[in-house]
Amino acid sequence: MNKYMPSFAAYLHRRPDAYAVLNGSRSYPEIRGEVYFYTTPVGVIVAVTAEGLPKPTEPCHSPIFALHIHDGAGCYGTPSDPFSGAGMHYDPGGCPHPYHAGDLPPLFGADGYAFGVVLTDRFTVEEIIGKTVVIHSSPDDFTTQPSGNAGARIACGEIISRLRKARW
Repeated sequence: MNKYMPSFAAYLHRRPDAYAVLNGSRSYPEIRGEVYFYTTPVGVIVAVTAEGLPKPTEPCHSPIFALHIHDGAGCYGTPSDPFSGAGMHYDPGGCPHPYHAGDLPPLFGADGYAFGVVLTDRFTVEEIIGKTVVIHSSPDDFTTQPSGNAGARIACGEIISRLRKARW
């Protein structure tokens, strides 16, 4: 590790620069979670925790869930289109999928729980405040346009600056 930059794990021990509280859709009301965003000298650390996710229904089918930053400012929607207010994948550069700024690695379910951490330089924390983060019911195939055939939107949270409303 570079002597001028602390271990990335050290960032997880401080307050995040922004966060989102995840809530499940009407069909998945048991889903709850948090997403934390930390600015580093080389990018943004995104840390996700979730619980109440769908569990496998068959052996050898452990659930995998797509995770994306969306460009909409709200997690509202209708029963037939949950979280339609979240908009589309965050893509200020007009890139094809999976090169949208908001495309993130998948979450792997573990008995209804998930935890994931990734470092990305596709966006800054300031750029995504006011946007949304969405968990989808299926894995992203990283090919299908425009959004990876990721399935239904099952959980959503609005990204809030820690300066606006601190939870801790």
